[in-house]
Amino acid sequence: MTHPFDLAILGAGSAGYACALRAAQLGLRVALFDDTPVGGTCLHRGCIPAKAWLQAAKVRSTVAKADAFGIGATLGDTDVPALRRYVDGVIKPLHKGLAGLIAARGITLVQERGIVSVDDGGPGVEVGDARYQARAVVVATGARPVTLGLPVDGERVLTSDHALRLDALPASAIVLGGGVIGVEIASLWTDLGVAVTLVEAMDRLLPGEEPAHSSILKAELISRGIDVRLGATLTDVEVGDGVTAKVGAAGVSADVLLVAVGRRPATESLGLAEAGASLSDSGHVVVDENLQTSVRGVFAAGDVVAGPQLAHRGYAHGLFLAERIAQLQGRHPGRPTLPRDRDIPRITYSSPQLASVGLTAEQAGPDAEVVDYPLSGNGRSRIQKAPGVRDSGRVRLVREPGGAIVGVHLIGEEVGELIGEGALLVGWQATPEDVAGIVHAHPTLGESLAEANWALSGRPLHMHG
Repeated sequence: MTHPFDLAILGAGSAGYACALRAAQLGLRVALFDDTPVGGTCLHRGCIPAKAWLQAAKVRSTVAKADAFGIGATLGDTDVPALRRYVDGVIKPLHKGLAGLIAARGITLVQERGIVSVDDGGPGVEVGDARYQARAVVVATGARPVTLGLPVDGERVLTSDHALRLDALPASAIVLGGGVIGVEIASLWTDLGVAVTLVEAMDRLLPGEEPAHSSILKAELISRGIDVRLGATLTDVEVGDGVTAKVGAAGVSADVLLVAVGRRPATESLGLAEAGASLSDSGHVVVDENLQTSVRGVFAAGDVVAGPQLAHRGYAHGLFLAERIAQLQGRHPGRPTLPRDRDIPRITYSSPQLASVGLTAEQAGPDAEVVDYPLSGNGRSRIQKAPGVRDSGRVRLVREPGGAIVGVHLIGEEVGELIGEGALLVGWQATPEDVAGIVHAHPTLGESLAEANWALSGRPLHMHG
């Protein structure tokens, strides 16, 4: 059986569904294939549930320190089933709305797993005995947790998928991995009363961020009771009523072990190699500057393409490919531009948060101009802190010598909300002088970006210059 489509997409996560929605908007006939619910990892097993858990943890932390603000409050137990209902209550309407959009745009949703197929008629997707012919195919199947061969069972040895679906919290946990996932879950578990040991093989947390900000994060996590062990490997893992292991030469035990050492592209058994597409040793799909594979008419987007694993990078890839494919098929007049990975903002939703976009000071080179504005001088940031709590947050701007801002790096409570402005500064190659006259409302965290820009342009206000 043959079904003609302009575009067939494997994977209904961030990259896949964004591509489908935009392509349908441009008049393409679209088929979307996935045997899991639309929304993918981000909506159901990643971004959204993780941030909902973090919000619940923040509420508990706020209640715990309410007395410092003059508010009487009694901290009770964490009701995990009720917390799960809150998390599911966030996910379900978003899923329903997304499914409604897909139906309203006339997209054919095939809730089965497909594989790439190429014949004399061009690319297509096979599902069982059926073949769906398409003028173009996009592979957007996302990524899965790396397990390092550890005995993951969903009870004692967990991945992030399991951690976000727990029915009860452990009393203690080992978190293996000091990247974004490990840091976020360690942070939220600590706020929910779990005793956490955080193990990272490298010499610092979040190695892609500014080293000084990683150091601030480490100090903050330690001050909140997390046992942070850097430059250490986890060996001799044994699972019984709990988990025991060695961290370096020291023994450590806990109720559970979370394996949070990254995610690998989900490209197995998709027929890519058989179709002629090239895969890297890491399993990523090899693409050119337009996200096209080595097979004509077959493209890839999101986490299957090497680079930062971010839902919004997936959105950007999906939108780009929808417009690129529409343009190639004569349905879109302009030639779209693919955002550079370095211009895509990233956030770690720990406490404190880290947010960044663009180049670090080291990446920008020895002649780069750098300024740090401490959030201790920002009224809004001080308001958020309990009395007597030191504010270690700061804003770092990096510019080319006398030129454009090439990096924005933030650490502090709720600074993730500022990174949109940071992305504009970097993406539009603004200079501090260009934006020095923009008025920011008072008191807001956004004023910290204004202060840093003033300092870079030689006119600091609330900081020594």
